[in-house]
Amino acid sequence: MFTGTLTADLLLGDVHSLKGKRAVVRPIVAELRRRFAVAAAEVGGQDLHRRVQVGVATVAGEAAQVTDVLDACERLLAERPEVTLLSTHRQLFSDTDC
Repeated sequence: MFTGTLTADLLLGDVHSLKGKRAVVRPIVAELRRRFAVAAAEVGGQDLHRRVQVGVATVAGEAAQVTDVLDACERLLAERPEVTLLSTHRQLFSDTDC
């Protein structure tokens, strides 16, 4: 069994309030969950208006499956016109890791 995580640092477009930020971030997180059956959430930058970190986690039987899902999630984030993908960080864990 393999577990993978992706943390994406995003710059939001024309957002001037935390309420406006939520209106942009919530649909992105919901789409990640719906399209890829992953756990996704806003995990950082909650107090900043134009920055957000989105975390994604998935589990699969093969490392390649985890990598494919995280690649697809990263592409979705990069293609969203209302955000700019600044950076990503990935981790892959095996059930044999100690």
